[in-house]
Amino acid sequence: MIWSPHRVETRNWQPSRRQGSRADRTLDHIDVSIPPMISRTQCDLSGSVALAHEEAIIAVVRLESGFGKHLAPLSDFLLRSESVASSKIEHIDAGWRAFGKAFAGGKSNAEAQSQLAAVHALAAMVDAASVGPITGDNITTAHRLLMAPDFYTARNSGTVRDVQNWIGGSDYTPIDALYVPPPPEIVPELMADLLAFANRTDVPILVQAAIAHAQFESIHPFTDGNGRIGRALISAILRRRGLTERVTVPLASVMLANTDRYFDRLTAYRAGDADEFVEYVAHAATVSSYAAQDSAQALAELPEYWRAIARPRANSADAAIIDALLDTPILNADTASRITGTTDASTYRALARLTEAGLLEVLTASKRNQIWAATAVLAELDALSLTIGKRSLPQQSVQPKDGSLR
Repeated sequence: MIWSPHRVETRNWQPSRRQGSRADRTLDHIDVSIPPMISRTQCDLSGSVALAHEEAIIAVVRLESGFGKHLAPLSDFLLRSESVASSKIEHIDAGWRAFGKAFAGGKSNAEAQSQLAAVHALAAMVDAASVGPITGDNITTAHRLLMAPDFYTARNSGTVRDVQNWIGGSDYTPIDALYVPPPPEIVPELMADLLAFANRTDVPILVQAAIAHAQFESIHPFTDGNGRIGRALISAILRRRGLTERVTVPLASVMLANTDRYFDRLTAYRAGDADEFVEYVAHAATVSSYAAQDSAQALAELPEYWRAIARPRANSADAAIIDALLDTPILNADTASRITGTTDASTYRALARLTEAGLLEVLTASKRNQIWAATAVLAELDALSLTIGKRSLPQQSVQPKDGSLR
């Protein structure tokens, strides 16, 4: 593809407060990066990029058709996996036990609340994209959900920035920054152009998703949360174009496996090499889709494994909980009682037996307001991320023993 590089402009700089080093305090001009307008750009593929795009489409379709339509719990599982991995790229990692407590409404730390907020933000983006075009309101709503757990960031959430931001360098000024996004006064125009591109129907799907993500990160429209919202935009475009109907492709795990490579590809995009970033995202979609098929198979086999271990009586509370664990891997006593339809005492005994058998783990230290988790389901979140990381060889296809593309 022929793609325009970002241009660099020098702008005056007036710090709001005199802080930092002498260089910070005396800085009077900065170089900002101005992304090109992309809404009408041609996106013709050829060579290795076209092949990578085709392989990715096949991989996503196989995941969707093979498991998305037949294993309902996979939808929530993959959405959580993508959100958690996207948060980890931003160095937010609570661990699945803390995340489980937050998910069930228990007391949890700030990182767990932030990861849960990322799940809500991604779900909002994907759900909105399934019923209509992607709008600025969709993006700002998702941003408000993402920032909600933090009182200070929540106050400025849901609106595009009106200040200059930057990546890396000093805490006080853009001096020595790795990247300085466009000035705030042109962000609304750039976002309108990006949304026009994201809603086109004449662009190859993964090209559209990759370019929209790279452009969003270049615009950096918010003061915080740009990475997670930008990665959610990829999933939203796949849903809007109909490539996915239920599953969320967990490609953030590829980015997490080698963040340097991910950021290098974004830098190449800003230099005008859109092909390289498209090929990178296509490869990520291929690797993560096939790894997700393995996780789907592992999840599908769990109920039979659980029944073999616990040996529940037919129509018992134990059996009812086991049958619901894939759909509800994290539960409190109220949720368990609704599942069993029995007395609280009977439900607690069932939970105790399943915990003793190793199917469940108690996530809370207190005897009050306990939360249980199906350890095998939550552990599979980590297993999927690790599998994707091992398979994330740069621009290579992994061939399984049966010869099909993996």
